[in-house]
Amino acid sequence: MDYPRCVAAVDVGGTKIASALVCYEREGAAPVVKGKRTVATCAVEGGDAVLERIVSLVADVLGGHDASCGRILGIGVGTAGRVDARDGSIAYANEIMPGWTGRPVAARLREAFGMPVAVLGDVQAHALGEARHGAARGAQTCIVMAPGTGLGGGIVVGGRIVRGAHGFAGEIGATGNTLRAGDGNLESVASGSGIEARYETLTGIHRAGADISARAYEGDAAAVEVIGNAGRALGIALAGWANMLDPEIAVVSGSVVKAGPVWRDALREAYVAHAPSVLADLPIVDASLGDAAPLVGAAENLIDSLEG
Repeated sequence: MDYPRCVAAVDVGGTKIASALVCYEREGAAPVVKGKRTVATCAVEGGDAVLERIVSLVADVLGGHDASCGRILGIGVGTAGRVDARDGSIAYANEIMPGWTGRPVAARLREAFGMPVAVLGDVQAHALGEARHGAARGAQTCIVMAPGTGLGGGIVVGGRIVRGAHGFAGEIGATGNTLRAGDGNLESVASGSGIEARYETLTGIHRAGADISARAYEGDAAAVEVIGNAGRALGIALAGWANMLDPEIAVVSGSVVKAGPVWRDALREAYVAHAPSVLADLPIVDASLGDAAPLVGAAENLIDSLEG
């Protein structure tokens, strides 16, 4: 494909929708995110309203396109919910996105703009962005873990995002944990919402995750236990995934990354204790692209879909 070129990228979350042109100025250069626009998702209005809000936002972004960005290749989307890899529709979304299940995202955008569209999960897009142009740039195999309000993940093998038979690969929050905490799945212990719920169970007091992290740093016993268990559970899980995939690097992203040394030390120590000795030195690094990662990853996925 000729340069310059660009992709209209979209990042759909439960709170906000972002869109921008991801511009590729020359071969080998990192893409540049231009003309970013953001609107509230207003998820309570239902899936159809959200889908039309996406269409409107993309139209706004495309309207700002100029010749310096080159030809528009298509539209790349990273979205909350589980995306059906066959047709780019939403196979499942939880209560954060009411009515989002079943929405024909790819079909609606193709209808509206008459150009190629590729859709994948938001954390998968985040993972691909970090693998191609962020903290894991140059790695052929990496794992991206995103403990935020929930817990998502993405797996890159051979430089490509692993989607699985239906498009749902990387849903690490639904995997089990070995600690006697939470409801048995990893998200209930290792995510921000899990941390808050576990702290409230122990103390009877509801506190925000950032407050719990600060209290852990100050030595509050309940906070240390909850934050430590969050890191420990994720480290044990990472050891299992590393044993299966032998990644070059693991990337962590999301609000829980700010939990401080109690969390980081527990994560690393649990990983080393449970990983094979030959994998003990796996780099575990912070994501570097910030909120540009899912936009870049969505654009990369669109380009992958065109190149086959």
